[in-house]
Amino acid sequence: MACIPILILLSLSSFCKSDDQLTYAKPLASGETLVSKGGDFALGFFSPTNSNSSLYLGIWYHSIPNHTVVWIANRNKPITSSVSPKLAITNTSGLILSDSQGQTVWATNNKITAGVTGVAAVILDTGNLVLRSSNGTVIWQSFDHPTDTLLPGMSITVGGGTYRSNTTSIFYQTAADVGDEYCYVYTVSDGSPYVRAMLDYTGKMKTLSWSNSLSSWTVIGEVPTACDFYSSCGSFSYCDFTATVHTCQCLDGYEIDGLDFSRGCQRMEPLKCGKPNHFVALPVMKVPANFLHIKNRSFDQCTAECSSNCSCTAYAYANLSSDGTFEDPSRCLVWTGELVDTWKFSNNGENLYLRLADSPDQKNNLVKVVPPIIASLAILTCTAFVTVCIYRGKWRNKEIEQRQMLRYVSSSNEIGGEYVGFPFVSFQDIATATDNFSDSNQIGRGGFGKVYKGLLEGGKEVAVKRLSEGSRQGIAEFKNEIVLFAKLQHKNLVRLLGCSIHGDERLLIYEYLPNKSLDVFLFGAARQSVLDWPTRFKIIKGVARGLLYLHQDSRLTIIHRDLKASNVLLDTKMNAKISDFGMARIFGENQQHAKTTRVVGTYGYMSPEYVMGGAFSVKSDTYSFGVLLLEIVSGFKISSSELMTNFSNLIAYAWRLWEDGKAAELVECSVRERCPLEEALRCIHVGLLCVQNYPDDRPLMSSVIFMLENGSALVPAPKKPAYYALGNREVAETTEQMENSANGISITTLDGR
Repeated sequence: MACIPILILLSLSSFCKSDDQLTYAKPLASGETLVSKGGDFALGFFSPTNSNSSLYLGIWYHSIPNHTVVWIANRNKPITSSVSPKLAITNTSGLILSDSQGQTVWATNNKITAGVTGVAAVILDTGNLVLRSSNGTVIWQSFDHPTDTLLPGMSITVGGGTYRSNTTSIFYQTAADVGDEYCYVYTVSDGSPYVRAMLDYTGKMKTLSWSNSLSSWTVIGEVPTACDFYSSCGSFSYCDFTATVHTCQCLDGYEIDGLDFSRGCQRMEPLKCGKPNHFVALPVMKVPANFLHIKNRSFDQCTAECSSNCSCTAYAYANLSSDGTFEDPSRCLVWTGELVDTWKFSNNGENLYLRLADSPDQKNNLVKVVPPIIASLAILTCTAFVTVCIYRGKWRNKEIEQRQMLRYVSSSNEIGGEYVGFPFVSFQDIATATDNFSDSNQIGRGGFGKVYKGLLEGGKEVAVKRLSEGSRQGIAEFKNEIVLFAKLQHKNLVRLLGCSIHGDERLLIYEYLPNKSLDVFLFGAARQSVLDWPTRFKIIKGVARGLLYLHQDSRLTIIHRDLKASNVLLDTKMNAKISDFGMARIFGENQQHAKTTRVVGTYGYMSPEYVMGGAFSVKSDTYSFGVLLLEIVSGFKISSSELMTNFSNLIAYAWRLWEDGKAAELVECSVRERCPLEEALRCIHVGLLCVQNYPDDRPLMSSVIFMLENGSALVPAPKKPAYYALGNREVAETTEQMENSANGISITTLDGR
């Protein structure tokens, strides 16, 4: 109930108390409030939206427009507004909340020592309601009795054996060692915005920060994650936080016990008391739970403690004196039995020293290893001749395929005016890598054919595009892609690793990108939540840099002609990589634009001059980028059915919102409240510049990148885009006219590759 929409705040500025104290002679009645000296917090009575007749005594932020309650006294016992509640100080019981009939609704239940005078309740700028005597002694405070909200300055006491911590970049923690317990106090740095932590109804603790620009609370942290649950990976295992996706791993010297981590991991070599063993250091680890803390031990003494104890499975030595956290800075932690609830970080962890059994002596190793080696050599000798014959045949076939490949692409060498080199992979190697193109290895398909995941010799994962006989991507496109990829190298372009021809088979081998294409995340409801605003903005800039390289920074000027969400692939870190260059065209040194009678691409992404007249240039790609940018920001497809009722396409919808001053409504709702609004609006602005009707009005990609990365850069006002005035009927008529025109232009809609 920490953030309750307030319908009625029973406090009118002209009638309520403006001081911060409540005394014996001055109780707090309905309609009155106490306000902290700095004006940050207020104490008073309020009614939530869903119950106008119920009153609660609470504390809320006073200086922000969003009335956010952080503490409630009578959380489980609301007062009927008709009974006139009152908060007062009594001689015997401290603070008491009662109604007009004299019934006690809530009380602090602390006894004030006889003789103590001048008792007052004060609301502080920290949000803490403090009951104290005239000499400053604190008798009771609300910080000791939180509801569902933690504020900076509150302390939390936890058991020493169950310590778990996951703070944010704004929260800072200090700790005191109190016997077997630790007392943690969370504070914020000077000048920070309002910050609070709230336990919601799902059991998650969310850290929120107030944004003045958005006039709302923004979630900046959330626990627990999947790995935050106690012992989520089982015994003798850890949760690996260094990977993009947090996964369970066995500790060194252990293997999984079963098919999953529900039973944890088991030792590969059992420990035997009295037998030799050694310790392996596991760096940057969160130490496991249930440790024994041995004080006043040096590192060597800590090592000796575990080495001399046959039951000791691990030890750690953490020096936290730099934090001022513990009176005894030397922490010798040892474990007996199983190890549970540990994590591995990329930094800021401890060294965990794990006890493992030594390998058997060399003599036993020789006895066990030599006979199998002799047997293996005999088998190898017997099969060597057969193997040589087989490989001789394979190499002969490979040479034939290479010669066929050279003849096949030789006609393409004039593209770019220089010899084209390319990597070659034999068909047999590809068939082996994909398990003979098994359905279980298929990861995608499109108008060109199918895509398979493969594992080449050496363990390299690849994606294999196998062109079908009826593929729309024919011989020219296949050659084009080989030639272009041989000339292009950029981190935002998908890498071509090899190609192959075998009879009628035409295959392209690319680097494998496990996150597949952008449209899977952008338009798939189940995965859309992965695309937070920083990820979306990174993808936008990555595609822009890839296009800049094609247009300006590569040795050739290259027009992609088919840029869309399904042709943007994502690596494990969600970096964008432009793919599918089958439709790309290379410009000569002084060439600025070209014209074709065969318009190919995907309707909606193609620029007006290309659709209507077959003219294309770098500005055609700029138009496609603008469409893609608006899709990434909004989460809508260019021709989304959700927009078709009132708008012909996404561009029309974006322009209407821009004209009406409501561009923020275009931002996808799941990220709208958590993204820098100025940054999102700048992206929309740039997107509308890119989809302007005339090519000369559209910016070059160098200007696009500059405007995206420089928040202070001046951005010109966009003009009405090309398709704004066209409804569904007009679009259909225009398409029909183009298909029937004398110049033979045709529109080819390509499925995602």
